Amino acid sequence: MGTANPNKIPHDLGEDILDKIQLLKEKYAAMGQDLGAYLDGLIYADFLTYWDYIHLDTLLSLQNPKTAFPDEEIFIMYHQITELYFKLALHEFKQIGEKEAITADWFKTRVRRINNYFKALTASFDIMIQGMEKEQFLKFRMSLLPASGFQSGQYRMIEICATDFRNLVDKEDREAFKSLDINEENIEKMYEFIYWKKGATELATGEKTLTLKQFEQKYSKQFKELAEEYVDKNLWAVYQKLEANDKANKELINELRFIDVNVNINWPLVHYKSAVRYLQQDPKDIAATGGTNWQKYLPPRFQKRIFYPELWSKEEQDNWGKAWVEEHVFRKEAKA
Repeated sequence: MGTANPNKIPHDLGEDILDKIQLLKEKYAAMGQDLGAYLDGLIYADFLTYWDYIHLDTLLSLQNPKTAFPDEEIFIMYHQITELYFKLALHEFKQIGEKEAITADWFKTRVRRINNYFKALTASFDIMIQGMEKEQFLKFRMSLLPASGFQSGQYRMIEICATDFRNLVDKEDREAFKSLDINEENIEKMYEFIYWKKGATELATGEKTLTLKQFEQKYSKQFKELAEEYVDKNLWAVYQKLEANDKANKELINELRFIDVNVNINWPLVHYKSAVRYLQQDPKDIAATGGTNWQKYLPPRFQKRIFYPELWSKEEQDNWGKAWVEEHVFRKEAKA
């Protein structure tokens, strides 16, 4: 009997498999690696499971309520879901900022993804509002001080990636920075007047809340570095680099306008609606936001924060956010 030829290729290996093996061999050889060793690893490796791939057990273990109130777990999970959506949005901002030779269609697709994330968030907010008993919320929320959704660093990163940094300056001080170049020195100056700082001052004294002090200590350096990085990579800067025909693309312009509405009107105002429902009772209840001045901070008509003022008429800017408030808060309260 003859011995088997070790170089003989099994007859049932198709040309496509052989081609792939050759490509793998070249890939690993280029890195000074032995393909055979990696194939041995595949032989002994377990098959991937859904729960291992998304780390399901870890994910489901990340809810750690501070009280015994059942609805606190709903509060935790919804905010964790929110942060994951923010991470999806930032993933798109990163792709947009780093891609070269962008076309209007590619840009529009990525901006639309961001809009879809915020639409989902805004539409789902009622799940949390309706999913918690007011009495439970007002009790367990006091055990979480001074933590606040105000401290979402990812949301601030989205703002920085979306627009020219000067548009995030408080509206009372914005004009003073209008003609300044966006550079490291001026970002440092503008950051001291960023709009959200006024939303986290003590109602009685006007001093910074502990909520704000914690937030600045953790994120200020990161925010300023991101602002410097995105001077030429934010959505408006990328839009300005497009060819004239692409910049005139109506669908793209509409998607940018939708981002303005989704981030600067719809998202803050669903929070305002929730605050009206849960907190607008007496001064004691106001403390449940970590002392933040939510009555002035959340309504867009007070902030007039607009990412792309060039895309809105003066009348639209003057009435920023008013229609939403009338439709979703005041009219519904009148019907109740």
